[in-house]
Amino acid sequence: MPPIIPNEPGRLPAPAASSVVEVDEVAMRWRPSRHARRLLTLATAGLLLAVLTRRPELAGVAAPALLLLGAGRPPRPRRVGVRVGLTATRLYEGELAAVDVAVDDDEHDARWALQAGRGVEPASATAAGGATARFTFTVPRWGKRQLGTVALVLHDRWRLTEGRVTVRLPSVDCYPQPGVQRTKVVLSRLPNRLGEHSGRVPGEGTEFTGLREYVPGDRQRQINWPASTRLGRLQVNTFAAERSQDVVLLVDATSDVGEPGASALDLGLRGAAGAARAYLDGRDRVGVITYQWGGAQWLAPSLGRRQVYKIIDAMLSADAGWARGSVFSRLPRAALPPGALVVAFSPLLDQRFVEALRDMRERGFALIVVDVLTTEPPTRYAYADVIARRIWRMEQQAIRFSLRELGIPVVRWDGIVPLDLPLAPYTRRPLVVRR
Repeated sequence: MPPIIPNEPGRLPAPAASSVVEVDEVAMRWRPSRHARRLLTLATAGLLLAVLTRRPELAGVAAPALLLLGAGRPPRPRRVGVRVGLTATRLYEGELAAVDVAVDDDEHDARWALQAGRGVEPASATAAGGATARFTFTVPRWGKRQLGTVALVLHDRWRLTEGRVTVRLPSVDCYPQPGVQRTKVVLSRLPNRLGEHSGRVPGEGTEFTGLREYVPGDRQRQINWPASTRLGRLQVNTFAAERSQDVVLLVDATSDVGEPGASALDLGLRGAAGAARAYLDGRDRVGVITYQWGGAQWLAPSLGRRQVYKIIDAMLSADAGWARGSVFSRLPRAALPPGALVVAFSPLLDQRFVEALRDMRERGFALIVVDVLTTEPPTRYAYADVIARRIWRMEQQAIRFSLRELGIPVVRWDGIVPLDLPLAPYTRRPLVVRR
């Protein structure tokens, strides 16, 4: 699958040529057109008036209409071939795409009309003419979307008969727009695996750490000649080893609060998508765990650009809610490898998810929580409502305070600013984990 690069907000380029084409033969339903029915009405009225008034000249009004209705008609095909092509079956929120439709019939005049599906916004006119037509559209919110249907109407040369058929358009997968993240949180203890992060142990890296005396076996190109001349002994440069880390993204889909498009689940998925891209660009192994209704779905950490799409596909199946009695205190070792950095995106509204975070921290994992809660209960002026709102705020503050007491940093993200801003205190230096 070719790489997908999200467009900049407000700039939508023209869609490319169709890459996915489906060909199908559909049955046409032919019937007299509206024009033919008008002519028949005119001919009937002229003949009726000629009989009632006994004036033959009134029958001349019906003659042209009868001649057109009785003229020879071209053959009407019972089945026609319709081709449907999509410029992309996977796109990001707000990205411009197009669907191309064509009919294998040159003898009839074709008219197309698009009926967009739920969650799909047309970006061009919904009606077009000709044997081929193109309709552009955008999907404002992530999810699996059905594009809708397109109606095809064929007319003969004299527009006396018409054939109608409705073609169902395929579905597309809309990915959440990734949040912007350029910096990364790096652990102080990294596994012995080649990567791009500077570790605390010496090795074959690029970051200079100091000098030491030459010992047999050192490379000659590592000798620092100015320091050796000044000290009178051979000195060699030392560098920090370059290592990688395991990163597990936790997405809390147990509750979805807020306005559609800017809800807690929307921000969680966008933040996780941006974090996955940032860490995979740094050659880290990244996996995802989605807490949702009925249990937890997980994808083992792996490398490569394709892992981004695997992670987003796994998150697209997220559904808000939590099954009664579901427990997530233990996960397979493949989903949560020891020593991994865990980045959680959650509104922290479900106590069971908070307990899962505490359990992971007690097991020695390094966690950082991105709070994506951007809404509060509605403001009401009744005394009981004011007290309930105050109690709710105190409970939320208590949850975040208890997590910080366990050594779990909690940062807020509103989905507008880059993730680098709230994570800045933890990206400037390695994250030290204390049990």
